[in-house]
Amino acid sequence: MKNRSLSLLLATALAGGLSIGTVKAEDRFIIVQSTTSTQNSGLYDALLPEFTAKSGIEVRVVAVGTGQAIKNAQNCDGDVLLVHAKASEEKFVAAGHGVSRADVMYNDFVIVGPASDPAGISGSNNVATALAAIEKAGAAFASRGDDSGTHKKELALWNAAGIDPSGDSGGWYRETGSGMGATLNVAVGMGAYVMTDRATWIAFGNKGDYGIVVEGDDAMFNQYGIIQVSPKACPKVKADMGQTFIDWVLSKEGQAAIADYKRDGQQLFFPNADKQPSS
Repeated sequence: MKNRSLSLLLATALAGGLSIGTVKAEDRFIIVQSTTSTQNSGLYDALLPEFTAKSGIEVRVVAVGTGQAIKNAQNCDGDVLLVHAKASEEKFVAAGHGVSRADVMYNDFVIVGPASDPAGISGSNNVATALAAIEKAGAAFASRGDDSGTHKKELALWNAAGIDPSGDSGGWYRETGSGMGATLNVAVGMGAYVMTDRATWIAFGNKGDYGIVVEGDDAMFNQYGIIQVSPKACPKVKADMGQTFIDWVLSKEGQAAIADYKRDGQQLFFPNADKQPSS
């Protein structure tokens, strides 16, 4: 009688769409709210299969601008945050939305432009001087305008140069409200200068006659950080699996995987989890 009851229970469960041993397996995933550059560059395609094979945890990436990624994480729509706007990340943790922040890797921002170079800035390594030249020439400049990490950095660089481009919005200064790839396409289409992270630029396939015109200024350093969303603020966060992912990314194995990722023979990201203090 007991065996028959168990069989009936099993049959009922299967009829209801349940399968023994798969419910927990299906739940073994985390959501990473992420900046677009790590996705557009192809980094996740290289890293995540390696992590999943080792841990059995699937990583589902939501790639949006850093500002939106942080808002999503604040709304508990994610388990881990991986973005590149350190001041905003520290504010996120200080407000109790994140457990802690750690440096992961870095690269840099560059300004790219057409071969015609209307502002005459090609070869410059001084971003403030270059931006001033763009404004003086009234040369078209495409901005993401989307509160992303790249947009935040761009605005900080304009500010440091003593320039407020918002007064020329819709004129020589064009805000796309789009991601990096889309903004690059717009810039190339209209012959505008644009600031981008180097990784996205290397992976970008529609370069036309465009090339890097400004690079090498320390002010264009681009640091990425990783944060676990706080289970106190968001009780449904998969804290254990999220921390497993963070630990792997920061481990020697994860950092080596980041360093090994290249496009066209060029390294896109430089791991520094063990070189810079976490905040």
